[in-house]
Amino acid sequence: MLKSLLAASILVAVTGCATASQSSSNEQETQYQASEKAVNLAHEYLLVDTHIDVPYRIRDKWDDVSVATKDGDFDYPRAVEGGLDAPFMSIYIPASYEESGGSVQLAHELIDGMEALVARAPDKFAMAYSTDDIRANKEKGLMSIALGMENGTPIEGDLDNLHMFYERGIRYITLAHSLSNHISDSSYDIRRQWDGLSPFGKKLVKEMNKVGVMVDVSHISDDAFYQAVEISEVPVIASHSSLRKYTPGFERNMSDDMLKALAENEGVIQINFGSSFLAEQANRYRDMMKKRISAVKEQYGADSEEAKRRIADIEANNPYPFATLETVLDHIDHVKALIGVEHIGVGSDYDGVGDSLPVGLKDVSDYPNLVQGLLDRGYSEKEIQMILGENLMRVWKAVEDYAEGH
Repeated sequence: MLKSLLAASILVAVTGCATASQSSSNEQETQYQASEKAVNLAHEYLLVDTHIDVPYRIRDKWDDVSVATKDGDFDYPRAVEGGLDAPFMSIYIPASYEESGGSVQLAHELIDGMEALVARAPDKFAMAYSTDDIRANKEKGLMSIALGMENGTPIEGDLDNLHMFYERGIRYITLAHSLSNHISDSSYDIRRQWDGLSPFGKKLVKEMNKVGVMVDVSHISDDAFYQAVEISEVPVIASHSSLRKYTPGFERNMSDDMLKALAENEGVIQINFGSSFLAEQANRYRDMMKKRISAVKEQYGADSEEAKRRIADIEANNPYPFATLETVLDHIDHVKALIGVEHIGVGSDYDGVGDSLPVGLKDVSDYPNLVQGLLDRGYSEKEIQMILGENLMRVWKAVEDYAEGH
């Protein structure tokens, strides 16, 4: 999840071109039409998305996602249309809370919000704390609400907090977010105070194994990733990451060597749908636009009419380069070719990447388009079933089994 770090700043920087680029995106959207078979498979197979940012979205601006909503990427009717069975709702803690304090309180508030959602609509949702819960809820026709904590700041250096949040339903923890914290260095942070994981972070990974909380390696630095997979006795997940092959120099994504280490660990990468995670042009767009606009302001004066005219021209002629469904499929193809289909899953980052989602996968109603794309590229129904949820369930079950024995 990029939050205001990337997605929002892209949109702020290019407000003038948003309408034009979105119009183009809408025109392209019409080319995607899932077949009846793809729709049926999306509904038949267990569909788990490990990263959806509803909790923080509705904290910022409350919305009842148990019914159709005007805003956002997720609501119950659209999720049912898409075949979604088990969204992992992100208990997102901004990196600033590492210094400001208050992260434990925020985490509890966001968890409370998800429990309240289930309480308001018990005919639609049910909390899910285990792999068995996920499968039982599907049998009952209920959408599971599972919980993952994005940013381990609320652990606050105390393993008792890990146990407390496990009891509250947290089933994975992203060790850091956009800045390094007391657990791990961040891929976004030029400071590498720990050269990977902190001494406490290494203890935390071992304790997460024992408690039954999946270790999420999204967001952390390369060194931290390698240390985490070495230390962990069970498979890890990258809950919402994509591939550095298609975004050179973007450490937030995973390199081929990291994918190979993930495979040795028997883990899974849950592909992120944000355009800046998927395509080099989109990934570099913000910096490119910022440089061009800054140069104009410097040459003509920030508030001059000439600068405003030239900036408007730049924005109009450089719409945001949305990725497409095909780009997502390229990432999936590469993982399959490199380490095998058993290591691929879905971690969309819906409600977390602003208006940067790819053409063909704009919200939770669009999962059948992904299934159609996989069918078109020759994936078997068994492989599609694995990607949609069974690979993640394999990892989660391995974590549960290890914890039960310790």
